[in-house]
Amino acid sequence: MVGGGQLARMTHEAGIPLGIRFKLLSDTPQDSAAQVAGEVVVGDYRDLETLRAFARGCDVITFDHEHVPTEHLRALEADGIPVRPGPDALVHAQDKGVMRARLTEIGAPCPRHRIVADPADVAAFAEEGDGFPVVLKTVRGGYDGKGVWVVRSEADAAEPFRAGVPVLAEEMVPFRRELAANIVRSPHGQAVAYPVVESRQVDGVCDTVIAPAPELSEELSGQAQELALRIADELGVVGHLAVELFETEDGRVLVNELAMRPHNSGHWTMDGAVTSQFANHVRAVLDLPLGDPRPRAPWTVMCNVLGGDYPDMYAAYLHCMARDPQLKIHMYGKDVKPGRKVGHVNTYGDDLDAVLERARHAAGYLRGTITE
Repeated sequence: MVGGGQLARMTHEAGIPLGIRFKLLSDTPQDSAAQVAGEVVVGDYRDLETLRAFARGCDVITFDHEHVPTEHLRALEADGIPVRPGPDALVHAQDKGVMRARLTEIGAPCPRHRIVADPADVAAFAEEGDGFPVVLKTVRGGYDGKGVWVVRSEADAAEPFRAGVPVLAEEMVPFRRELAANIVRSPHGQAVAYPVVESRQVDGVCDTVIAPAPELSEELSGQAQELALRIADELGVVGHLAVELFETEDGRVLVNELAMRPHNSGHWTMDGAVTSQFANHVRAVLDLPLGDPRPRAPWTVMCNVLGGDYPDMYAAYLHCMARDPQLKIHMYGKDVKPGRKVGHVNTYGDDLDAVLERARHAAGYLRGTITE
């Protein structure tokens, strides 16, 4: 696996029961997954020769992020190394301009969009629709709200162009809420779909995920799952695909983003599904039969644990574990810094309000925003 973050850490954990030997290319020995994986290579994933040396002896290469240069992945494939997802699929998660063009080509519902050249072009794009505000995104490199701007005038639109990369303009969608459809697809085309979830953001960062999405009609849920499965098939995705969606006020879904790796909106599956997204990602990239994605309980809630103002969470562990013995805490081995994702908690049960309260209390107590 290329990348040493928490997604690699949890994927490694899922591979242990299957007896899979896991090799990691990590930026530093302190990275989340590097602390637990048996074989760790420290190196720069942007360097082709480093990638080639790392790939020797591997049965398959997969990723915990989308940032490996596309041309490097093509070089690995030319060397005979299976890369999953392959570069022809992964480029749609790497480049938002490529993604939007391809999704439009296959008829997937998207916000109005186009590549813009400068602030004056942004103003023209706004004028072509409902005016400002509009959303601007750098086509590569953004995540967790980074590389995304909501601009309300031509004068506001200068900053995104300073990065020197193409900029995508999108209409500001008046959405009801954000959803995510998570699916997993294997090389021979077997695919499974998890329940569609609601994803709640705070300051551009995922805060809470509710599985399944409350009050989502069976019809719209099915449409979202079918859309995600069709995108995976059309793009040739192998492994986990998260399709982040807007649910509009008039009852439609629009594609917001794609991620071709395990995803924050699927962390609930570690404790709330028969087979987690991580286990199914491992199965898919090795072309093993996929596991059952069905939920274990009527409701599962995931809350991210963000770093707070104090680094020692041990006392908070004691409180949370004693207060809620069914609580599942997953920590990533990261240094605690304000606002940084350092772990998540999962709760599940029959009553949504109670499950939500338990998850929010635990995440808040671990962060230090709740003290009783």
